[in-house]
Amino acid sequence: MLKPKTRWNLRTADENKVAVLAEELHITPLVAALLVNRGLDTIESARSFLFVKNQTFHDPFLLKDMDKAVYRIKEAIQNGEKIRIFGDYDADGVTSTTVMMTALTRLGADVDFYIPNRFTEGYGPNPMAFRLAAEQGVKVLITVDTGISAVAEAKLAAELGMDYILTDHHEPGPQLPEALAIIHPKLEDSTYPFKDLAGVGVAFKLAHALLGELPEDLLEIAAIGTIADLVPLQGENRVIAAKGIEQLRLTRRPGLVALMKVANVQQEALNEESIGFAMAPRINAVGRLGDADPAVDLLMSASLEEAMELANEINDINKERQEMVAAMAEEAIAEVEENFPPESNGVLIIGREGWNAGVVGIVASKLVERFYRPTIVLSYDRDKGLAKGSARSIVGFDLFQSLSQCREMLPHFGGHPMAAGMTLKIEDVQELRDRMNLIAKEELNEEDFTPITNLDGATTLAEVSIQTIQEMSLLAPFGVTNPKPKILIDSVQLSSVRKIGANQNHLKVQLEDGEKHKLDGVGFGLGHFVDEIAPHAEVSVIGELSINEWNNMKKPQIFVQDVSVDHWQLFDYRGKGQAEKWLADIPAQNRKIVIFSEDIYSRYPFLQNHPDLVHIENELDAEQLDCFEGHLVLMDMPPSREYLKRVIAKKNPSRIYAHFSHEQDHFLSTMPTRDHFKWFYAFLAKKGPLDVKRYGDDLAKYRGWSRDTVDFISKVFFELDFVTIENGLIMLTTNAKKRDLSESESYTRKKEQFELEQELVYSSYQQLFDWFNHYLVHEATDLEEETKQWI
Repeated sequence: MLKPKTRWNLRTADENKVAVLAEELHITPLVAALLVNRGLDTIESARSFLFVKNQTFHDPFLLKDMDKAVYRIKEAIQNGEKIRIFGDYDADGVTSTTVMMTALTRLGADVDFYIPNRFTEGYGPNPMAFRLAAEQGVKVLITVDTGISAVAEAKLAAELGMDYILTDHHEPGPQLPEALAIIHPKLEDSTYPFKDLAGVGVAFKLAHALLGELPEDLLEIAAIGTIADLVPLQGENRVIAAKGIEQLRLTRRPGLVALMKVANVQQEALNEESIGFAMAPRINAVGRLGDADPAVDLLMSASLEEAMELANEINDINKERQEMVAAMAEEAIAEVEENFPPESNGVLIIGREGWNAGVVGIVASKLVERFYRPTIVLSYDRDKGLAKGSARSIVGFDLFQSLSQCREMLPHFGGHPMAAGMTLKIEDVQELRDRMNLIAKEELNEEDFTPITNLDGATTLAEVSIQTIQEMSLLAPFGVTNPKPKILIDSVQLSSVRKIGANQNHLKVQLEDGEKHKLDGVGFGLGHFVDEIAPHAEVSVIGELSINEWNNMKKPQIFVQDVSVDHWQLFDYRGKGQAEKWLADIPAQNRKIVIFSEDIYSRYPFLQNHPDLVHIENELDAEQLDCFEGHLVLMDMPPSREYLKRVIAKKNPSRIYAHFSHEQDHFLSTMPTRDHFKWFYAFLAKKGPLDVKRYGDDLAKYRGWSRDTVDFISKVFFELDFVTIENGLIMLTTNAKKRDLSESESYTRKKEQFELEQELVYSSYQQLFDWFNHYLVHEATDLEEETKQWI
């Protein structure tokens, strides 16, 4: 048995709806099932989703206060009034600022931008920045991707004589800021058809309204912020992302070309992963370690030479950020393990002086990945007595709602159900920890702390084809609420499995179903599974299907993400040396090492007082293993078949590791046949008494036997009263009665031992598996009844 790393949640689609979509849209049933599972279960919705190029945008004036904002901004442009864009320092904020700056510049506005410094000013609008704007003659202040929680700052803007226009997408709090206009798709009284725009999506709608036409050339900028901010990639977000990616593959915007070059992105093959894992992290890095202005300057640059300088500067900052994150993550993991063990903390809240506040969110994500607990990571400023941090959550725990219950401790706070940012007093951290853990205790159970993998469907190897995988790409771009499809392939075998990579830490497999259907698979970082999957095991795998193209040949493949085996497994360690080493490689959790004889200690002294050791000296000792369901290691040969049957009866081991160590002289290399006995008897009858002590070796050599054979036959004859033995002299008994060899206790015991040795030590892997499987499955009930009678 091999338990998966996560809880597999397999979605099942309505078969009738799947059949309708497959027939009407001429797509494979698997792709039709993916659409149904995403709620796209009508012909119209599915067609609209698949053929995103035909989708249009909603009228921007459907957003509340859009008319007020457009009127005031155009008035300011006409009157030559100074306008300032107040942005945020992440990728969404940077792209939002770029979109608004570009649109207003085209309209001839006197406009500049301001992005607060994460370290000196913190998140969101702040009084210092607003007073500076007023001093510099700003008459219209427009926020992008921020501001919905800044109630006091909105009042200050009015007091300073500035008209305040707020555009944001973060969760609105109980009190809204007082502003000339609030453009936000999630306001309670909003009738806008799509609620989940990113900050840059809201800025794009304002740009659309101001320009009077769709600014299609800004879609490439909007796509970056939309994908980077992890908003649902459905509705307008999907249109922005899809059309923006299409433009990015062709763009000549110097800043984007330079950014793709330093990020090693192949422009013609760019997709959502190129943005999410290569471009956006570099844009984010600037604001994480300092001022975010260079990121805006890069995106707005008109010179390729200038853009390359900025891109290289940003790339260097990103490398510094990566090194910093690695060091902080190592310290944070140690802090959790030493002081806040996950076993007793439903929410992890840690902080330290000297941690960079710009990367605490990334570190929080790494801790969630490691410990799977909602996590808040804080950076302490002892001089100011403040802690600034970021939070990341798990499925089933709404961070925004939970933190809202502690709002009085969080003067600066905002975010989403899965992520949040905050500032609080250092002295309040312990109270926040206590209250958040209490909330988690009420809302989460033990199962919630095991990660979930949502699977979009199950398929067979026969159904996997180039066509199916190509059709799946119609669902791209992938992201939140439209994840890259994860597929279950159930109950197949591995025709090959091996470790690959320089460090042998990756997995290479070939799946087969017994009907000549095969599929190659690669699992990055999953090389350890090679040691946890037994030969002939029936496995289930989950992962993402893709097309492997090599030397102009295309083949389907699966990127394996997890593996499970639902039945017990046999691992054949017979004859394997270095027992101490291979025992250490067997998972120690829920493991029992079974020995039958103390002689094993002479061969393996390290087993003395081993914490996992179970010594079976009689059949009753097997009760120590009742209801055992873990890893059973059988170190040496049992004295009889019954002993071993009792060990495995009424058990449900997930794995059996069969070693069956034995010293060769404990058993005969061959079992003497009746002809052996006949010849020896005839020899004694013809030659008379034999001094076995003196001539036993010569006799054995003459016959090509072992000395053990001579001694064993002699002992059997003695037990049957065929001979007498005195001082090593063996002679036939006069008028001995005819008896069968089976009447000798030594013969019977040795015959059973020999047969058991053949079954357990010298059998093939399949024969040994069948032997165990017989007693584990077929005879468990009978053995239970026998045990009751025996006891």
